Amino acid sequence: MILKDKTVLVSGVGGGLGREVARLALRDGARVVLAARTESVLEATAKELDPSGERVAYARTDITQAEDCEALTALALRQFGAIDAMVQVAAYENVFGGLYETDFENWRRAFDTNVLGSLTLIRALAPEMKKSGGGSLVLIGSLSMYLPQLPQAGYAASKGALLSAMYYLAQELGPDRIRVNMVVPSWMWGPPVEAFVKLRAKAEGVPQETIVDEIRSRMPLGEIVPDEDVAEAALFLASDRARSISGQTLMVNGGELMR
Repeated sequence: MILKDKTVLVSGVGGGLGREVARLALRDGARVVLAARTESVLEATAKELDPSGERVAYARTDITQAEDCEALTALALRQFGAIDAMVQVAAYENVFGGLYETDFENWRRAFDTNVLGSLTLIRALAPEMKKSGGGSLVLIGSLSMYLPQLPQAGYAASKGALLSAMYYLAQELGPDRIRVNMVVPSWMWGPPVEAFVKLRAKAEGVPQETIVDEIRSRMPLGEIVPDEDVAEAALFLASDRARSISGQTLMVNGGELMR
């Protein structure tokens, strides 16, 4: 129960990584505040994960909007008294194309959400963490920052910018005992990757297992990392077991890239 009596805020709670982070945080003893842009998804997830409603709160949140982030922070304080950790999963990923096909408006949306949105949320939370003696901020990166996989330069660049921001945040917030780290996944076996595999298999007229085999052939551990394994890494960094870790990246990629 590494998060017993902690309050963990999770943004980007949908059907993939965000949900797994919330589920495992509850398993590890935390109270959890859920954030996403779709209230119906939040309501259904909250009821599924904690039917009693005693350990989960939620609020519809667009992390690019300061007022939403401030309202989310206020909810967490009102319901649970403090915020001990945040795992920022919310992201805009639909940025495809090379130099000549890319829609730069999508690049801007990726940076607005993935970089400025993350900072907007942190700006709302950090003062409250400072008041309560510190905490942990966990950002989610992407292996695409280092290793081109799909034609997603805009998404990768936004995550690279978030990584750079992470180093500066760790330095700035460290004196307040606020730790800032990043988990860097590659392919994660969950709803988004499952959908990608189905679409590509249909487009190429091959069995889905052919696409899966191609992806996992690049991973020495021989499997696509499950969402829950990435969530486990994020919650380790959120916990007091990582109390002396800040300004670091933790890769969870099955060995696809070794650094």
